[in-house]
Amino acid sequence: MKRARVLVLCIASIAALGAAWIAKKIVSGPREVQQVEKTVGATDVLVAANNINLGDSVRADDLKWQQWPVSGVTPGLITRDSDPDAPNKLSGAIARAPFIAGEPIKEQKLIKASEGGVMAAILPAGMRAVSTPISEETAAGGFILPNDRVDVILSHKMQVGSKEEPVSEAVLRNVRVLAIGQEIETKGDDKVATGKTATLELTPRQAEILTLAQSMGEISLSLRSLADATPGGAEPVGKLGDTAGGAVKFLKYGVPSRTLGVN
Repeated sequence: MKRARVLVLCIASIAALGAAWIAKKIVSGPREVQQVEKTVGATDVLVAANNINLGDSVRADDLKWQQWPVSGVTPGLITRDSDPDAPNKLSGAIARAPFIAGEPIKEQKLIKASEGGVMAAILPAGMRAVSTPISEETAAGGFILPNDRVDVILSHKMQVGSKEEPVSEAVLRNVRVLAIGQEIETKGDDKVATGKTATLELTPRQAEILTLAQSMGEISLSLRSLADATPGGAEPVGKLGDTAGGAVKFLKYGVPSRTLGVN
């Protein structure tokens, strides 16, 4: 009888231990399983790892691969499948337009350092970059910034009868400012640009007119409002000194004089 009791106690102890183990497993829950998600229908596209400013020299660590839906891959985007060594190949290229972090990289917006300087990179095809001396007094108090649009005004003296009278002519209108001094882009919250020269984006004909005007007198820049400073809205170019294109006559001490409206 004693032996039977011992056997029952042993079986009960084993059952209790088993129940405790099972309860512990239930309370602790199943082991956490790590899952790796993989996007279906995606590919790696080369994007900017951080902000890249106009004129910056791009380094390999400025670029990174980022998953992109295959349906959203448009012509011009660089994929890892098509060019896995693209970050190293593009290292040293100059940005001809700014990129924001995460923006896909396009080779059309980059130029190799061996293919020309920054100004040549940002200059549109068929256009010329021409610089003209300026001062704070002749450049809207320094408030003209790169990418603003301006009118170019020539001030000189003209023979009117037996006297020389001051004449003001708008020789070019609605032209884009490429740079002030050596600054080609607004930095941060800067609202004033300083420099002794302004570089303008001109057609070959406009470049000739500005060069001639510089030899005739003082050049001033007149800042245009954003409302009428739209790209491609440049007004026709006339002949320097041609009074047929909008000349305005005025009287000074009873003597006729004029300002010549040359576009």
